[in-house]
Amino acid sequence: MATSNAREPWVLAIDIGTSSVRAFGFDADGGAIPALHAQAMHEARTDGGAHEIDADGLVEAAAGCVDAVLRKAGPQAGAFAAVGVSSFWHSMVGVGAEGRAVSPIYTWADARPADAARHLRERLDPAAYHARTGCALHPSYFPARMLWLREADPGTWARAVRWISPGEYLMARLLGEECPSISMASATGLFDQNRQEWDPETMGVVGVEPERLRSAHRWRRSGEPTPGLTPEWARRWPALAHVPWAPCIGDGAASNLGNGCATDGRIAINLGTSGAIRVLWRAASVEIPPELWCYRLDEERPVMGAAFSDGGNVYGWMRQALALPDPVAAEHLLASRPPACHGLTFLPFLHGERSPGWRPEATATLHGLRATTTALDLLQAGLEAVVLRFALMADVLRDRFPQAREIVASGGALAESPVWASLLTDALGQPITLAPGHEATPRGAALTALRAAGALADEADAPAPDGTVLRPDPGRHETLRAALERQRDLEARLA
Repeated sequence: MATSNAREPWVLAIDIGTSSVRAFGFDADGGAIPALHAQAMHEARTDGGAHEIDADGLVEAAAGCVDAVLRKAGPQAGAFAAVGVSSFWHSMVGVGAEGRAVSPIYTWADARPADAARHLRERLDPAAYHARTGCALHPSYFPARMLWLREADPGTWARAVRWISPGEYLMARLLGEECPSISMASATGLFDQNRQEWDPETMGVVGVEPERLRSAHRWRRSGEPTPGLTPEWARRWPALAHVPWAPCIGDGAASNLGNGCATDGRIAINLGTSGAIRVLWRAASVEIPPELWCYRLDEERPVMGAAFSDGGNVYGWMRQALALPDPVAAEHLLASRPPACHGLTFLPFLHGERSPGWRPEATATLHGLRATTTALDLLQAGLEAVVLRFALMADVLRDRFPQAREIVASGGALAESPVWASLLTDALGQPITLAPGHEATPRGAALTALRAAGALADEADAPAPDGTVLRPDPGRHETLRAALERQRDLEARLA
């Protein structure tokens, strides 16, 4: 049974991730209700560079999580007044004429469109394309994936009457309507960020018609609820039968909302398996620096930043490849070591480079090995290499947003490694607030649901969650800035 002191109305948040689906209950203050939480893991097919997820399996996983939360709520399930959905960006599923998936979900991590991305760079002006779409000509996005799929699997391409995001597919199954979302469209690489419509030049080169990317329904605007559940799902979830659903939003934008980073005065950092650094703000139009990507939360709020394919997975790879001490002992040993004491320079591109160069063919490089180099040296170099990439892109964001004086950081890698959190603080050279828990993304979806329910005028009005403030050591910052210059020099010489 849920706690009785959670202020009503409640909202349900569904967060669709690349490795799991989660559902949470949140109260009227935007606080997670601890008893109302469920998670279901799902696996991706990854052979031959693929990264595919079964679309209907993902719907079943999400439905199971909703079942569990409503069961835990018991008689109090009637307190739910709206539902919000967040989903991973840059990923697509083909939908047939009957509204069911005719393809797997092709995720942003699928490496097979790499050659198609290179061909696009010959047919489109990369700088002009980026200035319009906020995206790079990279296999992460729809244009390269669509060109690759048309050649690799023309049957699947032809069967799909539309290509939509995983979150939009979930809503289509549950609500009977795709409810096209500006947030999800904005991160496809086919969307003009200022015109807020599909980009004609890119669409022409790719050979895809607008109706194959959006149903006849217009964009769902922020604060505008969607239809209720179809009769089938309403019978299964009577407590949610007639509540509004907020339009699906991308996970990065949701994370900023959830961490209280909804203005240009705050920078959000997430360091989990991968990493990202972002600013979300209101703007009538946007000029996009070449080093940064730009997508949208909605029609009024762009989100701009940088992304890294390698974050916590660097630690995971090193734990598999090296004879490291156990994590507790490693933390203790690392905490006593000065920064950059190993003499190594590491480019952490185990999975290619995203920001700022967007080179999928880039590989990791470790420079400075000696016979005396230890496994702990390598681990420390790896952790430092990751935070140096954040420091590099934080410089670009602070130049673009000089008013951004606060940084809020979250993510499993930081929660599990105080040393890594301290290194990040020292690399950035300014205090950071370490946000609690792993709930920023679903909390962001919950805030959009509170707005849809009329319980919140604007998501930015919700109080930011409390966190622990970490402060940098000036001497360690100076040492890590010198290490960043060595990293940049090595990258330039290899490039």
